[in-house]
Amino acid sequence: MKEYASLLEIFGVFAKVGAFTIGGGYAMIPIIQRELSSRGWIGDDELPDIIALAQSAPGVLAVNMSIFAGYRLRGVKGSIAATLGAVLPSFVAILLIAIVFSSFKDSPVVIRIFKGIRPVVASLIAVPMIKMAMSSNHTWWAWAISAATLAAVAFLKFSPIYILLVLIVLALAYAMFRQRKEKEGRR
Repeated sequence: MKEYASLLEIFGVFAKVGAFTIGGGYAMIPIIQRELSSRGWIGDDELPDIIALAQSAPGVLAVNMSIFAGYRLRGVKGSIAATLGAVLPSFVAILLIAIVFSSFKDSPVVIRIFKGIRPVVASLIAVPMIKMAMSSNHTWWAWAISAATLAAVAFLKFSPIYILLVLIVLALAYAMFRQRKEKEGRR
């Protein structure tokens, strides 16, 4: 049974996530998972579904996750509370940075800080992806597709959109092929 979540609690949790996550989107996943499951709001088995929905919808992943998780907790009002909570800290931070940053952008200290943050952000993005891959029952070909996609996007500079379109067409063709085989097998 899910624990009840007030709109203020939802806003607070997502504001915390939005305020303390550097890198946005995928970097938010482990924090969202910990915050929601520790409160009993969403089980660990439900989070991959929310991530899949958020990735499928157009827009920013962090906002989409907030929308879906908030909706799961309290409907439309929960979506609004979660989204405002996730977005507001970043909006305020960017506004303050824009006001102050122009005078410090060439500072060696600031440059070193941003260079130091990069590996942390990369790790925060990689960890949930590895956890998701390890928790599902992928076959060798799913891992091969993942590796090929990574290589095509990272090294060959292919557009992820074209890769997704090709994979969707191949998946549909495969599903239709299997369906036809199953119908022939039942005759």
